[in-house]
Amino acid sequence: MLDRSKIGHEFAPFTVEIEKGRLRFFARAIGETNPIYVDEAAARAAGHATIPAPPTFMFSIDLEGPEFLPIVKLLGLDIPRVLHGSQEFDYLAQIYAGDVITQTSKIADIFDKKGGALEFVVVESVYTNESGEPVGKARQTLVYRSS
Repeated sequence: MLDRSKIGHEFAPFTVEIEKGRLRFFARAIGETNPIYVDEAAARAAGHATIPAPPTFMFSIDLEGPEFLPIVKLLGLDIPRVLHGSQEFDYLAQIYAGDVITQTSKIADIFDKKGGALEFVVVESVYTNESGEPVGKARQTLVYRSS
């Protein structure tokens, strides 16, 4: 059984500068065809200050932390038994190239199903820009096969 005393654990926040090339790469990787995500002129013509982050980009910010998947170490997870169960996003403001985003996250819940054969870890993250404005929230559920 995963250690339920870790519910509420807050991971160290970290900050990432959002670069245009990274946004373009992400847009292409997800098959985004809207030119505002790869062409600054198209973004400006559409009323944006510069290239905006495509939907779901917040998840890639998580991968920029000082430690890759810190939850694995904290909970002693065996990676081959971890599944990505779900991901939800709340978009509060647009993230743009040049923004400096700080990510904070915590374990919101740990619970099990099927008599403990499957354990679920819910992680909530908040993304804030350099002005202190929350730009997004994410909720991720990991599934851990206990046996």
